[in-house]
Amino acid sequence: MFKIAKEFQFDACHMLDGHQGKCHNLHGHTYRLIVEVSSPLQPQGSSKEMVMDFADIKTIINQHIISQLDHAYLYDETNNNERKIAALLKQMQRKVFAFPCRTTAEGISRFIFNQLTAYLPVSKITLWETPTSYCEYQNTRIPNHDPV
Repeated sequence: MFKIAKEFQFDACHMLDGHQGKCHNLHGHTYRLIVEVSSPLQPQGSSKEMVMDFADIKTIINQHIISQLDHAYLYDETNNNERKIAALLKQMQRKVFAFPCRTTAEGISRFIFNQLTAYLPVSKITLWETPTSYCEYQNTRIPNHDPV
């Protein structure tokens, strides 16, 4: 099994309504995203002896993640105050993106991982919220096996 990774960057703002620290306020980050993909090498074709072409990874990530999140207000669709801000921004024709969870580094990492599993054999997401703070998410569930 081989692992390869590609790095991306996007800018976005969010808030953590109800948080007891300064992240309670609306603020922004330049996120650094590393997507790790794991797979055996391709046995044939133009990607022979590769896990995957880096250009294909770039296309998929840009289409399904970066284009949606970059320069957007990221909000928790279950939070009333964050939804109100999103509604106002939508009225002003600004870019917003709803998450089904709090927009913590942990929540965003898990969301990205889950979104990408439909398109890539993603094995780990690393999301840097600041130059000194990051979250890693990997699904460590053991595939279903028949009982022995």
